[in-house]
Amino acid sequence: MVAIPRYRPQAGPAILSAGFRPFFLAAALWAAIGIPLWLAAFAEGLAMPSRLDPLVWHVHEMVFGFAAAAVAGFLLTAIPNWTGRMPLQGGPLALLVALWTAGRVAVLFSGEVGPAAAAAADLAFPAVFLAVVAREIVTGGNWRNLPMVAALSLLLVGNLLVHLDALAITTTAALGNRIGIATLLLLICLVGGRIIPSFTRNWLGKNRPDITAPAAPEGRFDRVALVVTAAALALWAFAPDAMVTAWTLVLAGIALAVRLARWRGERTCREPLLLILHVGYGWLAVGLLLVGADSLYQFLPPAAALHALTVGAIGTMTLAVMTRATLGHTGRPLSAGPGTVAIYLLISAAAVLRLLSPLGGGDMVLLLWLAGVAWSGAFGLFAILYGDLLARPRVRSSRSAIAR
Repeated sequence: MVAIPRYRPQAGPAILSAGFRPFFLAAALWAAIGIPLWLAAFAEGLAMPSRLDPLVWHVHEMVFGFAAAAVAGFLLTAIPNWTGRMPLQGGPLALLVALWTAGRVAVLFSGEVGPAAAAAADLAFPAVFLAVVAREIVTGGNWRNLPMVAALSLLLVGNLLVHLDALAITTTAALGNRIGIATLLLLICLVGGRIIPSFTRNWLGKNRPDITAPAAPEGRFDRVALVVTAAALALWAFAPDAMVTAWTLVLAGIALAVRLARWRGERTCREPLLLILHVGYGWLAVGLLLVGADSLYQFLPPAAALHALTVGAIGTMTLAVMTRATLGHTGRPLSAGPGTVAIYLLISAAAVLRLLSPLGGGDMVLLLWLAGVAWSGAFGLFAILYGDLLARPRVRSSRSAIAR
């Protein structure tokens, strides 16, 4: 039985009526702003006020800033569905958003405020958010989703390791960032494996009744693929250069590609809102294959394959989930309009351009900027098109709403 969430009457701003509203908007805005800042530092020599090395700051803010906000928006919206408990709204939600924002400002200006103050400010959000999620899942007896508590704990540990490096206590910034990336990818593998085949089966049943072989239900193969992927990501986080890591990554990529093929994504081309979920999961499989194969044969420049996972899988799946969840939870039709299709095309272009940019020779910087423009364009367009939906109350009837 699926629990039905209850909502308190919300007298304040509509944007504080549900967790996905402020956090999806914050994630999109920071994603759109953060990449041009990083490119200006990397390509134009902009002096950043952060105590972190520019590359470390770039990875940290995309993982523990942008992606953490997207995860928060998703979980704060999903957990009431899982538990039937009241969602976080109003003042407590505003406090969480304020903690996240303070962390972004403190890390960016950590050269001015000092690494200790920046660490305290930045770690406050993941620590408090972990406590909130753990309380809701445990109190609601929702043991099936206890892995979400483990994932948030790993994100907190990864973030802490980056700050310990900034404090000159350890040299663990790279490890902390890898733990963060690996955790996000495992969440995509786990959550995507739940929602993509379910949404696909429902859509095919309604729109393609002629299909006799719908998306395959979860079975033993799916569980094996999850275990192999978890092992591969753990090995990559802690021993990225080991031979066993490379082969396990390749095996995980193949397993996820087979898993994805069983969900019949090629039959959803008529609905981009659903197809993009398959594309994002496809980037996860391709990225794992590329990172593993590149470790074995060194046929790509450093970090090129990794961006198939970060820009491709994380970027695409984040926008896929944010657009779908926003439309559904604000009472709009679950269908992608031209603006939403443009968002998907931009993030796909960003992933391809970022993957190819190290191969561009003298045009590498140009390709990097083009990838950055496409990335910022995708998230900026989301903020423009969906910001209004996030800030307004839910419509009573989706029939009168216009799909974005």
